Amino acid sequence: MRSLTQQPFRTAVLVLVWGWLLFLVLTPNLLVVGASVMTRDPGSFISLPLTLDAYRQLLNPLYLEVFLHSLYMAAMTTLVCLLIGYPFAWALSKVGKRNQVLLIFLLIVPFWTNSLVRTYALKLILATNGLLNNALMSLGVIDEPMQLLYTEGAVIIGLVYLLLPFMILPLYSVFEDLQEDYLRASHDLGAGRLSTFIHVIVPLTLPGVLAGIMLVLLPAMGLFFVPDILGGSRNLLVGNVIKNQFLDARNWPFGAAASIMLTLAMAFLMFAHRLSKRRIGEDGV
Repeated sequence: MRSLTQQPFRTAVLVLVWGWLLFLVLTPNLLVVGASVMTRDPGSFISLPLTLDAYRQLLNPLYLEVFLHSLYMAAMTTLVCLLIGYPFAWALSKVGKRNQVLLIFLLIVPFWTNSLVRTYALKLILATNGLLNNALMSLGVIDEPMQLLYTEGAVIIGLVYLLLPFMILPLYSVFEDLQEDYLRASHDLGAGRLSTFIHVIVPLTLPGVLAGIMLVLLPAMGLFFVPDILGGSRNLLVGNVIKNQFLDARNWPFGAAASIMLTLAMAFLMFAHRLSKRRIGEDGV
């Protein structure tokens, strides 16, 4: 009797989930793919005939330089998040459950405030007459304000500030699942702490590392409002290029092609993450 009453509810949930995926995920992505192979039209934005000119434009040295610079800043952001997040997630997995709940709560609290508002708050801290410069001058550390805002470093600081939790949480998950038996076996076999870390801990936590990279690297390339607020016109990300192509240049095919490029990069990282988990599962067997 219970199964009969659960069946309509289960069907309704499946319809809602698949309907959401179809109309709000698959359909928009198909529209972006379609726009990327159409011709730019000043009147209606896109029109026939079909062409690959937008993808050829991605190889333009000007845009290629922007993409490479964007990838560099996103990679630096990911590296800083990893260097901070890895030991933090390890320490978080070692504390008591009550302290874990408190620390995770403090980690998630900033998400209660809009990321745009937090970025403007960071601008007030990094400005020439901002809180940081005023504090350092009051302490006598510096004699005149430093140029922190509208620099490459300011963009990286802003991206790290916004994306660090996305690196910590998947790492914390894999550290929680890390079995102490592997570490004891490594020590019993004569391995030191460094050797155990390199040959045991790092391979077992690799899925978390790749998940963190996936959640930080590509969003870092797409958060266009961070360089707009903190970096000025010299520190553009791919997200700025896409926004400008859709809103200013009205070149929808090229903006769509750049979006497809980011989507393919995300698919590659997801494949690498899945492959690493499968390999660790096979090694565990």
